[in-house]
Amino acid sequence: MRRLLLLLPVLLAGFAQAAEPIAIAIDVYRDPNCGCCEAWIDHLQDNGFSVSDHVVNDMTSVKMEHGIPHRLGSCHTAVIDGKFVEGHVPAADILKLRAQPDLIGAAVPGMPIGSPGMEMGERKDAFKVIGVSKTGEERVLSEYPGD
Repeated sequence: MRRLLLLLPVLLAGFAQAAEPIAIAIDVYRDPNCGCCEAWIDHLQDNGFSVSDHVVNDMTSVKMEHGIPHRLGSCHTAVIDGKFVEGHVPAADILKLRAQPDLIGAAVPGMPIGSPGMEMGERKDAFKVIGVSKTGEERVLSEYPGD
């Protein structure tokens, strides 16, 4: 019994390590000159994502390869579980995307001030996260108010 009590802290420490959440892998494709893309990557990492950062010179090809509608375009593109994530999509909405098998991607068109990676002082633009289905239909996944 005494041996068990001495080993208990070791056993509990091992259990605590096993209970830590596993980071969610995501690939991010970005232009080498974009600072907001790096800030969005920081947002993802702060929210439990493990980011593979791919610096590319031809973002148009990346967007075409993943079927991102031009009207939903932004500065960077990510891929998770075979689905696209276009622009400054909040981490919580990426998790929503993963849970919806009928969607092929999600986007925050443009570069709205106040979205993750675009925090520039007090101002916040209203923006929507748009989900895209396998049939090309679009629907709003989330709405964020502006100031």
